[in-house]
Amino acid sequence: MSRIDQLERRLGWLSFPGFLRFYAILHALVYVLQMVRSDIGMLLEFDRARILSGEVWRVVTFLFSSSGFAGMGLMGAVFFYFMVTIAFMMSDALEGAWGVFRTSLFYYCGILGLIVANFLLPGAMEGSGFLLYGASFFAFATLFPRVEFLMFFILPVQIRFLAWIQAGVLVLGILNSWILLPFYILCYANYLIWAGIPALRGTASVIESAKRRRRFNAAKEPEEESFHVCSVCGRTDASDPHLEFRVGSNGREYCDEHLPE
Repeated sequence: MSRIDQLERRLGWLSFPGFLRFYAILHALVYVLQMVRSDIGMLLEFDRARILSGEVWRVVTFLFSSSGFAGMGLMGAVFFYFMVTIAFMMSDALEGAWGVFRTSLFYYCGILGLIVANFLLPGAMEGSGFLLYGASFFAFATLFPRVEFLMFFILPVQIRFLAWIQAGVLVLGILNSWILLPFYILCYANYLIWAGIPALRGTASVIESAKRRRRFNAAKEPEEESFHVCSVCGRTDASDPHLEFRVGSNGREYCDEHLPE
């Protein structure tokens, strides 16, 4: 029994079916609230000084504080519709692959990483709650790399290519400001633990297995039978097809280089 299975037996009550669905719904609710009151994000965002002074709710509400960063117009609403739809799909797929308990731990680990990262960063990152979707997206792309999305409702693109684009954007952000490196490591630690590192190990295992298979097949292949064998050097018509062979007066076979006088 694995450690995760042992944890599930003891802490199974931590399982939260459809966690990412509810996470996306809360984001959508805050988005609607920001249509009514635009400054609601300021009351929810992460603020280290205010948290330490007693406004502890910000430790949780910062996850949803910037729901309106995409704008409150038509394009913002369209963005949110697709975000919620994709979140629902990823939630079902990850729970189907890992099970509810392991997927719940994946989300909890991601949220813990976001909290720690925001406490350690000199200034809180606006919209960092969306990075949980980013980690889930990477995990989904790692487990189901050939799933296709219709870009602009026309162009089919496999999700692995979209994940590489997102990874490139992250790398550019880190190159632009190295202080973001530890922040992103903490925020994406759940992806590395649950999907990234296991995927690398699986790839290495497949490569090593292929090498062993090639070595085995090469070892079991029978040597090509030869018709002529030189009694002196042991070369054959199979090892050196350009050699000519003769039978000596003693009845033995020789190549033309070692034929006795």
